[in-house]
Amino acid sequence: MLTREDLQDLVIGALKANDGKARIFEVCKYIWDNYENELKASGKLLYTWQYEVRWAAQQLRNSGVMKPVFGSRSLPWELA
Repeated sequence: MLTREDLQDLVIGALKANDGKARIFEVCKYIWDNYENELKASGKLLYTWQYEVRWAAQQLRNSGVMKPVFGSRSLPWELA
């Protein structure tokens, strides 16, 4: 069963699988393709995980793991 906090590691994994840089749909596709069963077994997280992925990305930016996007939604997510 996944938790909100686990999504930070999944975002990092998705970015690493895409050479450190990906658009949000690529991150979400990677997570769904690789963790569908875990998401389905995670109760309410199944219905909120795409929102929570955005939260996880912001936490990773705040801690310096990901590069900031300076409010631009069109920039890809990127590891620092």
